[in-house]
Amino acid sequence: MRQLLSYLVAACMAILAWGADATTPVKKKTTTNKKRSVTAHRPTPVTKGSLAKKGTTKKGSAKTASTWRNRQLSPTPDRYQEIQHALAAKGYLQPEDADGKWNQASMDALKKFQSDQNLEASGKINSLSLIALGLGPKHDTPTKPAENPQ
Repeated sequence: MRQLLSYLVAACMAILAWGADATTPVKKKTTTNKKRSVTAHRPTPVTKGSLAKKGTTKKGSAKTASTWRNRQLSPTPDRYQEIQHALAAKGYLQPEDADGKWNQASMDALKKFQSDQNLEASGKINSLSLIALGLGPKHDTPTKPAENPQ
């Protein structure tokens, strides 16, 4: 009985070891000249052909899923102009400077606005500054259904 139990335990351990992915890298430490950063393994995005058999590769033009890497990295000129108009309406920027180009005058105006709002005065556009300017997320309130007059 004891021998049977030990074979069973050995078989379970072999199955677990076989199912585990031993190729998954552990956190890598990379250094640069100025600062030190730690990067972790990120899974590859799911593509149209990546759901095939494991270990096979498919060459071709498969579209990748949207990830944090391929989304908008900077505002459009229209969004810059919208922010500049909000700063001008509050008196922090001259109206003629609201041209859709983010320049030093825009950064200085945003720094002054952030300082007056007790926010970190970095001059960089962030969510707290946009909310304070009234340009935060738009929430549509659901309308009440029409009452049936009877």
